[in-house]
Amino acid sequence: MIKIEKLQSVIEELEKGNIASSNTSVKVYEKSFKEYDNVRLLMVKANGNRYLLAVGEGTLFDDLQGKNVGSGKACPLSHENRLVLNRFFDFTVPRAFGTEIATMGLGDRLGIASPGHIEAIKGHRVKPILAQQSIRELTLTNRTMNDMLDAAAFAVFQEGYEGGYGADGDHIKQEDDIKMALELGISMLTLDCSDYIPIGIDAKSLEEVKIEFEKLPLEVQDYYNERYLNQTFDVKGLAISFNEETLVKYVLEYNEALKYMVHVYGEYISKLDRDFDFEISIDETETITSPMAHFFVANELTSKGVKVNSLAPRFCGEFQKGIDYIGDVKQFERELSEHALIAEYFGYKLSIHSGSDKFTVFPIIAKYTKGVVHVKTAGTNWLEAVRVIAETNPDLYRRMHAFALDNLDEALKYYHITPDMNTIALLDSVSDENLADYMNNDAARQVLHVTYGLILTAKDENGESLFKEDFFKTLDEHEDEYTRSLVLHIGKHLDTLGL
Repeated sequence: MIKIEKLQSVIEELEKGNIASSNTSVKVYEKSFKEYDNVRLLMVKANGNRYLLAVGEGTLFDDLQGKNVGSGKACPLSHENRLVLNRFFDFTVPRAFGTEIATMGLGDRLGIASPGHIEAIKGHRVKPILAQQSIRELTLTNRTMNDMLDAAAFAVFQEGYEGGYGADGDHIKQEDDIKMALELGISMLTLDCSDYIPIGIDAKSLEEVKIEFEKLPLEVQDYYNERYLNQTFDVKGLAISFNEETLVKYVLEYNEALKYMVHVYGEYISKLDRDFDFEISIDETETITSPMAHFFVANELTSKGVKVNSLAPRFCGEFQKGIDYIGDVKQFERELSEHALIAEYFGYKLSIHSGSDKFTVFPIIAKYTKGVVHVKTAGTNWLEAVRVIAETNPDLYRRMHAFALDNLDEALKYYHITPDMNTIALLDSVSDENLADYMNNDAARQVLHVTYGLILTAKDENGESLFKEDFFKTLDEHEDEYTRSLVLHIGKHLDTLGL
């Protein structure tokens, strides 16, 4: 083992059962070995629990909380110990990446996927946003933002990864959640403005929207008319012209959202004394963002001094969870090329949300974003975990599959999917060795994708977990298989994106 001789006595004490409940073998994560002044650290796993082993003397040793073992101590991967690592090792602290390099929001709903994500990005021109979960996802899995941040920091320490990673407060809407996320140390905020974007404006006639427009204060009407009515803007050779109908509709669609964006930037983001990635999301809505609408929003933000690092439009077609793009690929390419020009013109990255598994359009995105893009994934690492369960614990998979089908209607309160349920083979007709094939079926993928929260939190009549303990125990026993699965699947994303 590399330079860990002084930690050997601590490992031996662990193996004797002085921390774990019985004699056990200890797995050593050699990449985690670190020396700081007179302290040596190493991450290990015993009986499914990970520890930081520490020997030596000094402030780092004293600050880490743990149990004395042999010549050192074994420290659990607690929130308090994560904060200690953050103080002494900068690479464990989330950081911002700006607008000059591609980033991928990998997310980790389980708190165990980041080692695989770190391995997957090696050799690629991309930086990982390892910690990425929305308030909705955290609620559905009974996790906190600190849980998310803790897991990412310990993962980079375990893997000895010092290349930098980000933490995204994903799809945050409420100001209280914004304040909390910033206080906890996120390096990126995705502001979800969907609550401020009314639906149905596009379908209204000019006469109908004019009536609504004329209800706005006169100074607001005059402001937009003077800036845009019958004006043409040259965006790197792309001509964008506003007539009365397009202008009125965009004002009605985005005026309130713009006010919120400006408020959040002025109240919170502009006051930060650290580098920070600010993303605007206008994608979680039925309102498709035309390139002209994208320009309108970006131009208003720029005029008001709001600096964004990325912006996520609602693209044409459908970016449903866990499956490939649905829609007219030619139309997507035409509009994506214009969205990319607009993003380049204003100096931020185009952001692709629900970007998991959109392999058909990844080459198009690569072509027009020129290697500078932000792509969000998350659910696909859960599906790869389910694939490992299907391969290694068929009984557990069968129970999860049946539960997902029975509880799909509840999950559809939170997610929009359109699976063809007739394509899902009956569970009793599939042999154990073929269960993983469900993860190659779009409908089955989507059903398992959207029911993740229900599966992970389901309890029986006695309050005992139905799946969670078995699920994590299986993945812990097969962590190398899970890592390989993530490397293969996320690697396919990165290769297809040209990163």
